[in-house]
Amino acid sequence: ALVENDQQQWAALMIVCLLSAKQLVAEAYQAGETELSVEQLQRIHQVYDAIVAFGLEENPLPDEHPPPVKRGRRKKTKARNLAERFDKHQDAILRFVHDFKVPFDNNLAERDIRMMKVQQKISGSFRSWEGAEQFCSLRTYISTIRKQGLNVWEALGSLFDDNVLMPQLTPV
Repeated sequence: ALVENDQQQWAALMIVCLLSAKQLVAEAYQAGETELSVEQLQRIHQVYDAIVAFGLEENPLPDEHPPPVKRGRRKKTKARNLAERFDKHQDAILRFVHDFKVPFDNNLAERDIRMMKVQQKISGSFRSWEGAEQFCSLRTYISTIRKQGLNVWEALGSLFDDNVLMPQLTPV
């Protein structure tokens, strides 16, 4: 929205920076590497920092002397808030370039939550707390089986047999 509506050049540059970093990680992963080179990491951080600085420069804080009628914090633009968040949360945003196990986006987590919201939208709610817990348990099982690349139908069928297919649990 900042790129299209507010013509914020720095936001467009940040999109290119993050997508380029994602591409570098994908290429390194495809080549069997477990991490990016030190030079690549330094370059990504250097470009990221420059874009954040550009965003903060393009969106300065409002004047120091607000009208005496209003109290509290000075209002900042959405672009300024976003630039500050990019600055504050740089480690979390760029974690995927340091650890290939961290996904670039959180689409899987959103997909897991979406099913619960669809159920609420269709039915309005669950009839009982126990029904909600059973729904969540089943959806969690299906999601875990799917993420581990196993066949969901076989796993669900095994629930009715004596050999339940249990997903591998990894310690955190």
